[in-house]
Amino acid sequence: MNKNAMEHIETASVDELRQLQVERLKKTLNHAYHNSTVYKQKFDEAGVHPDDFKHLEDLAKFPFTTKKDLRDNYPFGMFAVPQEQIVRVHASSGTTGQPTVVGYTQHDINIWSDVVARSLRAAGLSSKDTIQVSYGYGLFTGGLGAHYGVERLGATVIPMSGGQTDKQAQLIHDFKPTALMVTPSYCLNIIEALEKKFGSAKDCSIKTGVFGAEPWTNEMRKEIEARLGIDALDIYGLSEVMGPGVAMECLESKDGPTIWEDHFYPEIINPETGEVVQDGELGELVFTTITKEGMPVIRYRTRDLTRLLPGTARTMRRMDKIVGRSDDMMIIRGVNVFPSQIEEQILQIPQLIANYQIHICKQGHLDSLHIRTEMRQDSSPQLATRLANQLKSQIKTMVGISVSVEVLNEGSLPRSEGKAQRVFDIRQSA
Repeated sequence: MNKNAMEHIETASVDELRQLQVERLKKTLNHAYHNSTVYKQKFDEAGVHPDDFKHLEDLAKFPFTTKKDLRDNYPFGMFAVPQEQIVRVHASSGTTGQPTVVGYTQHDINIWSDVVARSLRAAGLSSKDTIQVSYGYGLFTGGLGAHYGVERLGATVIPMSGGQTDKQAQLIHDFKPTALMVTPSYCLNIIEALEKKFGSAKDCSIKTGVFGAEPWTNEMRKEIEARLGIDALDIYGLSEVMGPGVAMECLESKDGPTIWEDHFYPEIINPETGEVVQDGELGELVFTTITKEGMPVIRYRTRDLTRLLPGTARTMRRMDKIVGRSDDMMIIRGVNVFPSQIEEQILQIPQLIANYQIHICKQGHLDSLHIRTEMRQDSSPQLATRLANQLKSQIKTMVGISVSVEVLNEGSLPRSEGKAQRVFDIRQSA
């Protein structure tokens, strides 16, 4: 088959797709139960066995997996193959600053490369394209996930990674990539650099943008498309399930990411009750991996709030824009940040008090955090500056983002009489 052609399963009948899902789910449930002590215990405690799964609706009998399961079994307790079969490890931040770890076999890397390549084909790209990858490389799944997918597509990859905005613009001018993979907020910074450096961004070589790792609005899509003169498309993924390439918006419809249901089985649940809701109803997105070996995840609660919609450009269902999260996670420049991570760093500095506020602000086009906290009495202004710098450094090291910090005198911030409000989103009011 021509590697740039659409795969049969993308347009197969719904019945054929559902039959494949049942077969793969049976295999995955058995693999998880017999090779993961975590899942054997979870299934046994819930009173279910892989043999209880006969129809897709039976998946609802099985217990959920949460980020807490991954943290409790840090680092490698969720793996379902011997360590020598794991060829790569990625990790993302958890609520306590301890990473959640994901392991991949060579088979998993191949599948991941395939679904990202499929995603890029859905974006209208082929082996003739040159794609600049400006997601961060390293433990974050974005950079390497995109990279391997571009190579699988047969296209030329420019592994730029994140940062160095002027250099990003210069390489676009010099190397003439036809597509850009980046977070949407950072794309706006690259556009500004292109405009400043070359007078216009619209005249550059890029025709397609593949944007993920953070929620973005249709208004931001319109601005990016207008200023860069491109088609801006949404790619969805999360490291616990695989990484980028779980779902992808198709160029011909641009109506929300199509979920690659032959590898990732989606459900929408009521976040309060855990009950599965009908397609079209808003709820929390849950994924079960159905081809993954190294670390299968069964009914993983993403905390993303969305709805499942019928397929349009493909047989597989689409997901609507994510409207928010069912927990308190903030996504800042593609990095997951929880208030408890900030609190943890504050509490590691003895002179600081565990009374703080987190302001989500806009810095240009990028979301940023401003931390306000207090120092103990009898502290000097000079100490306040030093403590602010120390906290900034710790948050950068442990959480992975740059923040601004303001250290105030004790008693400056309001005290709560009940549940403390820690996070203040001032992006709209600013």
